[in-house]
Amino acid sequence: MKRMKDCLITMMILLVTTLLTSGQTNSPDERIVKSIANNILSNTKYNFYDSGSEKVLSKIDISNYTPGLKIKSPYNTWNYWNGVLNIAMLDLTEYFNDPVYKQFTLKNYEFVFDNVAIFKDKYKKEVNKWNYPFGQYIVTEELDDCGAMGAGLIEVYMENSRKDYRAYIDKAADHILKKQQRLKDGTLVRKFPHEMTLWADDLYMSVVFLARMGKLTGDQKYFDDAIRQVINFTKYLYEKNSQLYYHCWYSDLQQNGVAHWGRCNGWIMLAQADLLEYLPENHPQRNAILTIFRHQVLGISRYQSASGMWHQLLDKTDSYLETSSSAMFTYSIAKAVNKGWIDARFGSIATQGWAGIKSKVQPDGQVQDICVGTGIKDDLGFYYERPVALNDIHGLGAVLLAGVEILKMNQKNQQACH
Repeated sequence: MKRMKDCLITMMILLVTTLLTSGQTNSPDERIVKSIANNILSNTKYNFYDSGSEKVLSKIDISNYTPGLKIKSPYNTWNYWNGVLNIAMLDLTEYFNDPVYKQFTLKNYEFVFDNVAIFKDKYKKEVNKWNYPFGQYIVTEELDDCGAMGAGLIEVYMENSRKDYRAYIDKAADHILKKQQRLKDGTLVRKFPHEMTLWADDLYMSVVFLARMGKLTGDQKYFDDAIRQVINFTKYLYEKNSQLYYHCWYSDLQQNGVAHWGRCNGWIMLAQADLLEYLPENHPQRNAILTIFRHQVLGISRYQSASGMWHQLLDKTDSYLETSSSAMFTYSIAKAVNKGWIDARFGSIATQGWAGIKSKVQPDGQVQDICVGTGIKDDLGFYYERPVALNDIHGLGAVLLAGVEILKMNQKNQQACH
């Protein structure tokens, strides 16, 4: 009886929405998602500029290289946030059946690989890789440099099997498996801010690549390493009392940092959703990953605000409501409902999350209140005071992922009512 009542309510809402939007082919949520994506498309330029002469160049070679060259658009640099964005754009193409979003991702990687050689040749070790064109591609010394962008490249390689694409994929795999620093138990760590520091962010930066590499090659070792990372990161970072993850674990002090930062918890949930997507159904440790994922979903859900969003510091309601982490939780929970990993009743958490997120989307498709890039510090004040920026690239891919997954969930709910 209750199911029939819920379906009737859903159908009435759909009817009202149809009447209000007659003559328009997209639902309000679809239009919001497209406005974000189309704003990115319209502001993506495949060229360089000379910071000295301000001359714009479309392709770089020895004849026109100068030390002051910069990439004109932030959306086609080689940075982990664009790895998330590229993957999200592929999701948009699948949902909307519109190749323009896939072409964005394909062209982004072509732009890098067609131009990187001259920058690689001119690179000097003393140069800051973050400020140098394709610096992270060239250096490849941390998971940030290769994980997310490498994962997007695996997706692109399925469409365009260029030899140089595969060469980089194999290089990234070798780095993650053999060169990245690890604790004695195999947990991936970084060299900074202190030697052998475990960053929550790195669960995504590793697993997003390892899961796809497992599918690409069929080699079990990639899945096994991804599973090891989920289990070990949880061992070091998860606090049972709060049901939240800390941002870091210092191996030299044998203790955690201070912050239950929103986005780092988002990276962890996103990583698990990615792994469950690619991990074979019959893998002996699949249920172990599902158990960890479900525990995190329960924990995160208890910190959702009345607006549907989550706070910058998840357990501190006097910290601001932050968009990128809210998008990561919304996406992961909606995806889990769609895939049957968690009970469908949890879908309301994702629905409320999306309601909060879309209130942050301007009419022109720009997204508000995304926390800028954030390192690790030992005082909560650092996290409280991290600025937000309009349309900051650290959150755009996550917002698009969340929007598409919500559209899928709504579509599934509508079909269930018919």
